[in-house]
Amino acid sequence: MTVYTPRRAARVLLVDAAGRVLLFEGFDPARPGHRYWFTPGGGLDPGEAPAVGAARELAEETGLRLDPSQLGEPVWSDATEFSFDGIWYRQEQDFFLLRVDSWRVDTTGFNDIERRSIADHRWWVPDELAASGDRFYPPELPALLTRLGQSTTAGRGEASC
Repeated sequence: MTVYTPRRAARVLLVDAAGRVLLFEGFDPARPGHRYWFTPGGGLDPGEAPAVGAARELAEETGLRLDPSQLGEPVWSDATEFSFDGIWYRQEQDFFLLRVDSWRVDTTGFNDIERRSIADHRWWVPDELAASGDRFYPPELPALLTRLGQSTTAGRGEASC
């Protein structure tokens, strides 16, 4: 029987004017060969609201600073179970959509574990991501981005950069 550590998280679908989403390439320090792409974001501090945590994580991981109210409401939520650095997590997470014209990623705000477990970042077109053969999380990401691109009004959640 696996014992899970419960965790709440907030993540950001950072999408540029070309419709590309920013993803980080990471790996589990306990399993360095297990590589995958994932969105900016992470665990919430105790009592932290999801939008506040998402804005904090976005600033730490990309250098993009904004007021949490600019994120609006979550566009998707899910729960996932995974192992990271020898600990099993059951994570409930909210995803926020933020559209920018462009953004130059600044990773100087990475914490120690991020510096040790994130190898790269890249802007992905959803179709390229789906066809890449690479592992990415959440697995529904390309379909989610396609759906959001078709159903989200252009002005919602925009930030000027």
